[in-house]
Amino acid sequence: MRPTIVTGDWSRLREHARGLRVAVFVVEQGVPIELEWDEADAISLHAVAYDEHGAPVGTGRLLPDGHIGRMAVPGPLRGTGIGSQVLQALIAQAQRQGHHTLLLHAQTHAIAFYTRHGFVVRGEEFMEAGIPHREMVRTLGSHAQQATSGGTSKSY
Repeated sequence: MRPTIVTGDWSRLREHARGLRVAVFVVEQGVPIELEWDEADAISLHAVAYDEHGAPVGTGRLLPDGHIGRMAVPGPLRGTGIGSQVLQALIAQAQRQGHHTLLLHAQTHAIAFYTRHGFVVRGEEFMEAGIPHREMVRTLGSHAQQATSGGTSKSY
C-alpha cells in the first residue's frame, strides 16, 4: 500500500486522527479516553495517512519541542509500512523545522520498529496509561538519513 501522507494542524486533521487514536488506543489498548486528549494536540503538527480510497489508515504527531507521539495504525494494517511512512513524514518535518534531536515514548512491543528508524533506547522502562514504555531518541543533522516515504506527501 502506498498511502498519501497529509501533514497539518489539529483543526485540519482532527477528525481523522481522532478516529484512528480512539480505535487503537482507547478501544484496542484500553487507554482511558480522558488520557488520550491533551493540550499538545492544538500545538502539534499532525500526520495522517490515507489509503487509495481516501480512508485514514495511520496517524502521528510532532510536538514543537521535537517529541513524536500518538503513532497509531489499526491492527490489521500493522506491518504494511504505513507506520513507517507516517514516522518518516514526521521526521522530515522535524528536519525542516530545524530540530536536532527527536524524542518519543515507545510502547515496549514497538521498540524494534523505532530502532529500524534510527531511534535508540534511553533510560529504564516506565508505565504510561498502564502500558510499559521506554524513552527513545534520535539525533538529526546534516549527515542524518534523509526521511523519505514510498507514498505521496502533502503539507497544509
